[in-house]
Amino acid sequence: MFLKYLYAIFAAFKMNFLSLVVDGFFIFATLLMPLIYALIAFGILRDKGAHYGIFVAVGSGLAGLWTTLLFGSGNAITGERWSGTLELIAATPTPMWMIVFGKSLGVILQSLLSMVASYLLGWLVFGYPLGIAQPLEFFLVLFIGLLSFIAFGLMLAPLFLLNPQVQQFQNALEYPVYILCGFLFPIALLPFWTTPLSYILSPYWTARLLQAAAGGTLAWEQLVNESIYILALGGVYILIASVLFRIVLKKARVDATLGLQ
Repeated sequence: MFLKYLYAIFAAFKMNFLSLVVDGFFIFATLLMPLIYALIAFGILRDKGAHYGIFVAVGSGLAGLWTTLLFGSGNAITGERWSGTLELIAATPTPMWMIVFGKSLGVILQSLLSMVASYLLGWLVFGYPLGIAQPLEFFLVLFIGLLSFIAFGLMLAPLFLLNPQVQQFQNALEYPVYILCGFLFPIALLPFWTTPLSYILSPYWTARLLQAAAGGTLAWEQLVNESIYILALGGVYILIASVLFRIVLKKARVDATLGLQ
C-alpha cells in the first residue's frame, strides 16, 4: 500500500511538473519576474557591497518560489474542478492530500530555478561575489524551508477551493507576502503592528536564515531555534490543511456540491 501511495505521489508530481515547464505563465512567474525584481534591486544596491547582493539574490529567489506556490498549489484542486475530475479524485483510494502533495513537489522543484537564476544574474551581470559562506547550513535551511513551503501549499489548496472569493484576490496576495516576509528589504522598515503577521509566516524565517547563512553570519543557536519554529509553523499549516481537506471531501462525497460552486 505504501508503494502505491508513493507511485500516486510521483505520478501527480510528474504530471504537474511537466505541465508547468511548458506553461508560459509559470515560466514568467518562476524565472522572468524574479529576475526583474533582482535586476532593479541589484541596480539600486550595486555600490552597497556584496552583502546586499546576497540579500537580493536570496530574496528574489524566494519571491519566485512564493509566486509559483501561491498559484500552483492554490489551483491544485481548483483546476481539477474546472476540468471535471474533482469527484473522480475524491473517489479514488489515494487520499486527496497526497495528490496535492505530489503537485506541490512539482511546483517547488520548478520554483527553485528562480533562486539559481537570481544568483547567476548577480554574479554574471553585476559582478557580485555571491558565494555561500556557510553552504552546509544554507542547504539545511533550504530543505527545512521547502518542507514548510509544501505544508503552506497543502493549506492553500483546499482553502482556495472552499472559498471562491479568495481565488479572486489571488494576484493581490503576492505582494503582501513579499513585504511581510522581508524578501527584498527588512521588516524593520514596516509599521510595528505588521511584525506579528511576519512571525506567523514560515517564509519570513526561512528568508532570515538563508540570508544569514549566505552571508556567513548564521549562529548555531539561531539555526536551531528558528529551524524548530519553521517546522512548528509547518505543523500548524498541516493541521489546518487536514481540517480543510475533510471539509472538501465531505462536500465532494456526501453533499455532492463542491463541483457546482
